[in-house]
Amino acid sequence: MIRLPSPTSPAYLRVVRASAWYDLVVTVGFATPRTYALVHDALSSWGQAWGLGDLPELDPMQTLYANLMGSVVVVWAVLRIVRPLPVHGLLDGVARTLFTAWQAYALAHGATQLLWLFLGVEVTFGVVQFVPWRRNRGTELVNDRAAVPAHGYPQHARRSE
Repeated sequence: MIRLPSPTSPAYLRVVRASAWYDLVVTVGFATPRTYALVHDALSSWGQAWGLGDLPELDPMQTLYANLMGSVVVVWAVLRIVRPLPVHGLLDGVARTLFTAWQAYALAHGATQLLWLFLGVEVTFGVVQFVPWRRNRGTELVNDRAAVPAHGYPQHARRSE
């Protein structure tokens, strides 16, 4: 049995940061219309080559939703990279549960099988970040008061003025 770290442990914060790096790498291409067109073409080509299906033709509404998702996820990822907190892991676990549900829904309704690649990662990071909270129900949502002085920066962060 795999032992998952407590939400208050440094190992848990490393998982929060690792999931953020994954999100940043995977979604940065969705954040602008030009980069999304490149990502769309690449995913469609890979789907065809691997026999998993291609993406629907690119259109302005699909691009808009991809850009909205990409922009929000990039900002969320940067926050978790710069300042990972236990509560960020909990919230990311909840978000990944939702992403998994919507990807499963899309797969059940004929979406490209390429989604399986992303769904597997969503489930893994979701479990690793969410399950420790179920086991440690007494953990404070924001347990960083001792590490954050009045000026709002963690002791280990350097502040440039």
